Amino acid sequence: MQKGRYSKYIRPIIIFIDLLVINLLVLVCLRSAMSNIGYHLILSTFWLVVAYYIGFYEVYRTTKETTIFTKLLKQFLFISLITFAYVGFKYKFVTTKEIFTYILVSFILVGFFKFLVFFLLKKYRVHYRGNIRSVIIIGSKQNTAELVNYFTQNPYLGYVIVRHFDVKKDKTLSVQNIFEFISENKIEEVYASLDDLSKNETENLIEFTDNNFITLRLIPDNKSTLYRNLAVQYYGIIPIIVLRKIPLEIEVNSRLKRSFDIVFSLFVIIFILSWLTIILGLLIKIESRGPIFFKQNRPGFKEKDFLCYKFRSMMINKTTEKEATRNDPRVTKIGKFIRKTSIDELPQFFNVLLGDMSVVGPRPHLWAQNKVYGTKVKKYMIRHHVSPGVTGLAQVRGFRGEIETDEDMVNRIKYDVFYIENWSIWMDLKIIIQTVINIFKGEEKAY
Repeated sequence: MQKGRYSKYIRPIIIFIDLLVINLLVLVCLRSAMSNIGYHLILSTFWLVVAYYIGFYEVYRTTKETTIFTKLLKQFLFISLITFAYVGFKYKFVTTKEIFTYILVSFILVGFFKFLVFFLLKKYRVHYRGNIRSVIIIGSKQNTAELVNYFTQNPYLGYVIVRHFDVKKDKTLSVQNIFEFISENKIEEVYASLDDLSKNETENLIEFTDNNFITLRLIPDNKSTLYRNLAVQYYGIIPIIVLRKIPLEIEVNSRLKRSFDIVFSLFVIIFILSWLTIILGLLIKIESRGPIFFKQNRPGFKEKDFLCYKFRSMMINKTTEKEATRNDPRVTKIGKFIRKTSIDELPQFFNVLLGDMSVVGPRPHLWAQNKVYGTKVKKYMIRHHVSPGVTGLAQVRGFRGEIETDEDMVNRIKYDVFYIENWSIWMDLKIIIQTVINIFKGEEKAY
């Protein structure tokens, strides 16, 4: 089993190919006058500087494709600026069309090679067992069990679990035994749960891995505040751990999300709800007496209440704070269809346009659920740091509908918190696409 001893050469080769591509394309797409030592030097230097600051080459086996694409866009945004600036300053005869052609072709080729290497490495790890990392996992909690499953179910990552040490179950096991195992089996990475090790054991593990040039990853307990994104700042030489701001607390991100919400909700309202409301309104009215729309108070951003709109899918009743259950007698015939296909949620795009909701975010719960789980489930209230969504990460991962056990809510909150702390516009788009796929595929808990 080859353990990827050539991995260190991959990044320099990719950098060389990228520089070769962007420089050779100057000859192909731009005027020959542009091809001079001065311009190539400026272009290459600027490329490397931008790449360093945005982490363009910081792509790892666990990096997501959307992250790579985002880095690609950022890199070429800055390269476009320097190209236009240089041409405008020195070469007035180069046309805008030529510059755009150069940027587009460069973007496609660099992106192609970047993704090609990324996917070839995945195939290489799965089929040829190359570029492998031998790892051990230390811990007995749920988070370590989930990590074992994650590595096992994703062989393309190239992590081979040599052993999983359950330090709580095996009382005869000592940290020294683990150190000996690491040395004898040439382990490259260690994943250890902080909840299963004492302070002294953790310090010894850090010292051992540092001295033996082994990568150490510490796994915080799911209930710990360390689960949140952290950053380390230095006051002099004193390291201080600080909680990072969640992405949507940054103004440019919140404005971007709000702009997307407005455009998307207008599209749905104009091109779908404009005619669908008439058809569904007639069907709802024919089957049962009452309004077309169902309005209900829900907790929203910072737990402020708002009127959440839906197409009415139930008979008029006095138990609206009770969530729907399987074969719920309150649900009408047309209601079963629109709930199964999630069409009943479409009027919430009016909530999005009004600013009460977002297209993507944690689903708005009932006030009754907030009262029950607000203090019962840790991190529950974090979901109110952003606007609730028409769809969300928890929903597309299967945690939607009726809460049958406390574990259902715990899992839902886990995904909600992950979304809030790792938001990106690409994640929103991915969730929207998965929502549409799930509607056509059908979901077990959509009732």
